[in-house]
Amino acid sequence: MATKKEKQLRTCSKGHQYYKSSDCPTCPICEAERKPKTGILSQISAPARRALEAHRISSLKQLSEYSEKEISTLHGMGPKAITILKEALKENNLHFKTN
Repeated sequence: MATKKEKQLRTCSKGHQYYKSSDCPTCPICEAERKPKTGILSQISAPARRALEAHRISSLKQLSEYSEKEISTLHGMGPKAITILKEALKENNLHFKTN
């Protein structure tokens, strides 16, 4: 039986204090501050956004150069983000690359 980890108070390099039970080093306050206000990256979760940013994908045009399978295998990319991305591509007359 898995035991629930206790939340620990942490401080990031910018001085933000937050509680977290996972080993993830990402400060939620820093993430909220750097979230884009517009564009496709503003519509998806932080893990999915970081996955796209790590591959230098910041626009729908860039996204359309990848297959759905390639994007869905990125760490942090879940089914909800894929659905949002597919709908955004469709609304802009774009689509994932087909193999």
